[in-house]
Amino acid sequence: MRLPDRAGHRPRKRFGQHFLVDGNYVRRIVDAIDPQPDDAMVEIGPGLAALTRPLLERVLRLDAVEIDRDIAAALRSQFPAERLTVHEQDALTFDFASLGSALRVVGNLPYNISSPLLFHLAAASSNLKDLHFMLQKEVVDRMAAKPDTPEYGRLSVMLQYRFEVEPLFRVPGQAFRPPPKVESAVVRLRPSRVPRTRAIDEEMLAQVVTRAFGQRRKTLRNALRGLIPEATLIELGISPGVRGEVLPIDAFVEIANALVDGSSGLRPSSSG
Repeated sequence: MRLPDRAGHRPRKRFGQHFLVDGNYVRRIVDAIDPQPDDAMVEIGPGLAALTRPLLERVLRLDAVEIDRDIAAALRSQFPAERLTVHEQDALTFDFASLGSALRVVGNLPYNISSPLLFHLAAASSNLKDLHFMLQKEVVDRMAAKPDTPEYGRLSVMLQYRFEVEPLFRVPGQAFRPPPKVESAVVRLRPSRVPRTRAIDEEMLAQVVTRAFGQRRKTLRNALRGLIPEATLIELGISPGVRGEVLPIDAFVEIANALVDGSSGLRPSSSG
């Protein structure tokens, strides 16, 4: 079932707009979210309201973050302000924590900003209950990847450090207008409930992970040169000769913590 284009809006390439127009997939997504009346629901990039309408059938009110001023104006004209609050702003700079706690965030994310937007949302993870997103399937594969696989990388580590990542189902290009050249997939993220070794300094963790995956073929010995001595890696039970792609998330946390834990006497080194 193809949804009607109520706004008569021409998709804008600079915003990476691909509008979901297949009602069957809309239903599958909304059923996966399972909205409850009092949920603090936030939609990123509502576009032509394909998800907005069925969400508002189940929740009392909805916040929407939309960068396109024409779409924002159309949404305000279609829905009462007491039901839908439209934040006309770039989701990459929007303060999601300002909306409160236990937020349920949903959206068909633009492919061109999906990774930085996921990192931005991860910084507000303490305010989130769950997230349901439609993304390029390749991105979802990277989000859910396990160590020692081709897809495992910086995105995998930094998201799985904070979230349980659950791919749900694929969505073909024909379900969108205009059809993207890539396949999409829906993914669910929930803040991790299983206790994990926590990073003392999450900026240091991000630095270690970025360095480890900066050049995938580099061993840790070379990728982390000048940041941590080989002897310290060995003390942690980590071989300097392996590549970052084989390390589990907890190993990255242990490296980062060793760099900032004053009680260990370890500090970032100036030489390898």
